Amino acid sequence: MKLHVIKPSVNNMAVRVLVRAAGLPVEEVDAYGQTRSEAFLALCPAHATPLLEDAGVYKGALWESCAIMQYLCNRHGLENLYPTDPAARARQDSAMLYTTGSLYPLVARAAYPRLGFPAYPGEVAASDADPAAKEAARKAAEAAIPEILEVYRSFFLGGQKFIGGAAPSIADIRLAATVEFLRITDLAFPGWLEDYMAAVAGALGDAYAGPAADVRGYIDYVRSR
Repeated sequence: MKLHVIKPSVNNMAVRVLVRAAGLPVEEVDAYGQTRSEAFLALCPAHATPLLEDAGVYKGALWESCAIMQYLCNRHGLENLYPTDPAARARQDSAMLYTTGSLYPLVARAAYPRLGFPAYPGEVAASDADPAAKEAARKAAEAAIPEILEVYRSFFLGGQKFIGGAAPSIADIRLAATVEFLRITDLAFPGWLEDYMAAVAGALGDAYAGPAADVRGYIDYVRSR
C-alpha cells in the first residue's frame, strides 16, 4: 500500500497517525506539488490527499481521511481503534462526521488565511473583498468554534477520557489532528481541551508526535515569516 500525503495538512496527519499507531505496512509518498500532475490525477481526479493506493479498493485508489481510516481498520481488524459493535461504531462515525462537517469548515475559515492555504471558492477569503472584510470573516469563524468544540466535551466525551472510551479511536485521531490547526489562530484552548490533546498525544506516543511535529513545524515556519 502507498499513502500519498502533504505533511503540513491535518487531514493527512490523521491517517499518518493511524498507520503508525497500528504499525501498518504503508509506504508514505510525499505528494507536495504533485497533486495536479497527470500521474496523480489518473489515480485521483479530485487531486486530493491523503490518497491511499491499494489493490483492494475501487480503481485502486481511496481518498478522504475518514474513509481511509475506516477502510484500514476494517481490513486489518483494528477493533481497538474502530469498534465493530454497531452502537459504538455509530458514535465514532457521528463524531467524525461532526468533525469534518461542522468543525473543520470553521477551522479552515479561521486558519487557512494565516497558513497561506487557498480559500474555497465562494468564501469571503477567496473574493475581491478588502482585507478588513476578509479578516472580519476569519474572526467570525474563529468565534464560532468554541461552541462546536463544547459538543465534544458535553456529548461525545461524556465524562470519558476519549471518544473511544478508555483508549483513543480514529474519531479521537481525527479530532485531535483538526485541533492542531487552531494553534495558528487566536483561540485559547479551554482546560479540558488542553487535557484531551495531551491525553491523545500521550496515549499514541511517537505515532502522534511525528505527524504532529510536521504540522506544528509548518505553523512555526509561517509565524516566523
